[in-house]
Amino acid sequence: MKLALVNDWLMSGVGGSEKVLQAICEIFNPPLFTLVSDPKNLQDTFFEKVEIHNSFVQKLPFSKKKYRNYLPFFPMAIEQFNLSTYDVVLSCSHSVAKGVLTNSEQLHICYCYTPIRYAWDLYYQYLRESKLERGLKAKLAKFFLHYVRMWDIQSASRVDEYVAISHFIAKRIQKIYGKTAS
Repeated sequence: MKLALVNDWLMSGVGGSEKVLQAICEIFNPPLFTLVSDPKNLQDTFFEKVEIHNSFVQKLPFSKKKYRNYLPFFPMAIEQFNLSTYDVVLSCSHSVAKGVLTNSEQLHICYCYTPIRYAWDLYYQYLRESKLERGLKAKLAKFFLHYVRMWDIQSASRVDEYVAISHFIAKRIQKIYGKTAS
């Protein structure tokens, strides 16, 4: 069985989601596909030795510091990974990793931390805290977040099995995606 691991981004080796990734890597030693990673921050961590494949976002200006500013490109970037040679794709996602393209012969399991919070339940808080409630930047942010929500719903059907980190998140997956999570 060939396994590919997909994660939204890998900017350090110390958070909770990174500990999940590390545990999976220790068991299966899969290649890791991610939008962007920061090799400097991964030095002297477990991930220094992991085979990491980054998307084109990695090559964009200031991507290691301002990667979240490239949100409008995330759906296209995650879809660019060619995972066709893998039997199982495991995505660990709180953003777009679950949207990778797979074929009917592959099993896609998503370990879902949460549906994209800043596009769904924290939408208004995100706009307020980013000071994006009025003006041209606000209109652009609302447009792109609308696009991300539409893509998020559409890409939810690409997952064969959802695994939620909690009962609360399982309820959010059911409400937003209409999918049952174990």
